Formats: sequence, structure tokens, C-alpha cells
Amino acid sequence: MDQRSAARNRILRPATIEFGGSAIPCMVRNMSGAGAMLDVATTADVPELFTLTVKADGHRTLCRLVWRNGKRIGVALE
Repeated sequence: MDQRSAARNRILRPATIEFGGSAIPCMVRNMSGAGAMLDVATTADVPELFTLTVKADGHRTLCRLVWRNGKRIGVALE
């Protein structure tokens, strides 16, 4: 069952996960006002809280990690 609080829009945009002076490239697969799904090379290095910067428009938002599955993560937008 889908537990999302808002419907997500399918997108495909490069972005960066930023935390503590480090950055991990990622791809935003879908996004809503409440959360997003990201593709990453490895989920092991992604912290619980980080800033997501979407390269196309420079939009930055604080995110909280909700789930990990293979090379995908789900985040809640703070």
C-alpha cells in the first residue's frame, strides 16, 4: 500500500546529496512537496539528514532518509 502523503511527479534530474563538506551525485526519479525517490551509486554512504541540490534549477532542500532499497532511497523533504 502506498503511504505517501502527496502524489509524486515523475522527473529525471541530476542532483547532489550534500552533507558535512561531502557530496554524492544522484538522480531524482520522482518528487512531490513532501518527498522524493533518488538513484545513487551506493546507499551506504548516505546519511540520515542531508541537503539535496537539484542541478537544473539550483533548488536546495533539507531531506531526511526514510528508506533504502538497492541503489534507490526514499526521502522526506523537511
